[in-house]
Amino acid sequence: MDIYSFAPVAIVLDFAYSLVTALAALFTPIAGALSTAIAIVAITMVVRTALIPVGRSQVRAEFTRRRLAPKLQALQRRYRKKPELLQQKTMELYAAEKASPLAGCFPTLLQAPVISTVYGLFILQGINGHPNALLTEEVFGVPLGTPLVGFLSGAAWPGVLVYLALLAAIASVAWLSRLAALRNAPITQDAVPPAMQNLTGILSWMPFLTVIFAALVPLAATIYLAVTTTWTFVERAVLRRRFEARERASLGE
Repeated sequence: MDIYSFAPVAIVLDFAYSLVTALAALFTPIAGALSTAIAIVAITMVVRTALIPVGRSQVRAEFTRRRLAPKLQALQRRYRKKPELLQQKTMELYAAEKASPLAGCFPTLLQAPVISTVYGLFILQGINGHPNALLTEEVFGVPLGTPLVGFLSGAAWPGVLVYLALLAAIASVAWLSRLAALRNAPITQDAVPPAMQNLTGILSWMPFLTVIFAALVPLAATIYLAVTTTWTFVERAVLRRRFEARERASLGE
């Protein structure tokens, strides 16, 4: 069954279609042929603005994990040979501190419906029973409904520069995000088992999966990913600076 043909999903998709086309019409006098792409950027920024409280809780959880790092290290040393008991004591510590080791996953999960909607808007020939006019929209000659892998099968130059610019932006943000994540890791590498060290190293490369994903989805979704990843990096940098200043103030520095 096509999930986009399911009545509730089709209604949401139709509403999103009306929103994008209305915004595109609003931006047309200013942006011309780029109006639909600008509409996607605007929607992305609205979504991210609404998620600022979630981003704040995510950074707060990061600082909580950093604060709990000495206690976690003590538990790891004490229960190193008792993994089940270590897991139990770790969860008890998080519960006592009213923290969650999964807090950082929420922003990504909340954005999943949005990226799915953008994806559907630019792959379907029809939406809730009417033709999808968004498929005719372009950015510098590149259809918004075409992924990079599909575009390369036809006339690739110079339109491929649009994809390369967006993928380069996503990759740059992914690299900076990796460096920031390693710099803000709550537990030093020599305090954890070798297996955990390897896992930490692997997870630090996870942001680059977005680059691969961005090459497989329609150009419209690639634009969304470029904007949202950049927003995430800047938002976290600003929030980390604020939390660090608050910590220094509380310590009287």
